[in-house]
This record gives sequence, structure tokens and C-alpha cells, in this order.
Amino acid sequence: MPEIRHLELPLAREVARTLHVGDACTLTGPLFTLRDAGHVRLLEELHERGSLPYGLAGQTIFYAGPTPPAAGRPFGAVGPTTASRMDFAAPELHRAGIVATVGKGRRSEAVRQACIDTESVYFAAVGGAAAFLAKCVESSHTISYDDLGTEALRRIDVVQFPVFVGIDVRGRDVYGA
Repeated sequence: MPEIRHLELPLAREVARTLHVGDACTLTGPLFTLRDAGHVRLLEELHERGSLPYGLAGQTIFYAGPTPPAAGRPFGAVGPTTASRMDFAAPELHRAGIVATVGKGRRSEAVRQACIDTESVYFAAVGGAAAFLAKCVESSHTISYDDLGTEALRRIDVVQFPVFVGIDVRGRDVYGA
């Protein structure tokens, strides 16, 4: 059985360089949830300011739209969204300072190249495991875009959140691209 890499967030680029495509990992620390509409707004703010707002530089974005609280947890479920839907924004966000993203499924060639150029990684999370993944979330705080509901920008603090390295800093892609 392969060794599981236990990673602390925010992910240092020095650590990102040691990861290899297919590595099984757990993430502990802050993740920032954001989906389609939130990415549009974040890009608008990036263009206006010239830098990432909300302390997002050096952070990890999780493509997820969490459900309301349940079972005494911040969310009843929080699963990965299809990552390719955010490919329109990911390369620019990586260049602005995002170190990693978490989602499910394939990414575009532009995202793969951005991972190489910026020494960033894409983590793939298992789809269909949203209720299980919610058990890894200790807290949640809405940062911005509250009017977007589940697509709002949230900081969630996770403990041993399971992922695999989908694209490493050398551009190797678990999906074979």
C-alpha cells in the first residue's frame, strides 16, 4: 500500500515540488471553497486590484458548493465539483499566487501548463463522497460573495482531507494528458 503524504495548508511551494502525480495525500488547514460564479467575481477583483484579494495568495481553492449544516457539522456534504468548469480562471489565478486547487476530473492543457510554470498542483478528490468529506471539515466562515449561496467564497478548515495529486509541478497528469 502506498504511503500517504500528510500535508499542511497553506501548501509551501517547496513541498509542492516534492509531490508526484498519483500520490495519496491528506490536507490539514485552510481551504477556500469557490465555484463558477465566484471565479468570475474573483477574476474581476483581481483585474481591478492587480493582486488576489482576501489573503488568497499562497492558498488552495477547493471547487465545491457545500450544503447547509447537518449532524452537528458545518456542512452536511461538501464534495468536489468538476474542475474543468473552472479552467477558464485557473491559469490566471495560479499566476496570481494560488498554489493548489482541489476538484474532480480532467483539467485543460492550459491548467497543466500553469502548474508547470508556477510550480502549482491540482489535487483530485473523490466524487460521490461528499458526506464523508464533510466529516473532515472543522469550521467554515464566509469570506465574500454571500449572495451566491453555495458558490460563495468560504474559508473552511479541514483535517486529514483525502486527495490524490492529479497534476504535479512537472505537469504529469494522472488522467494521462
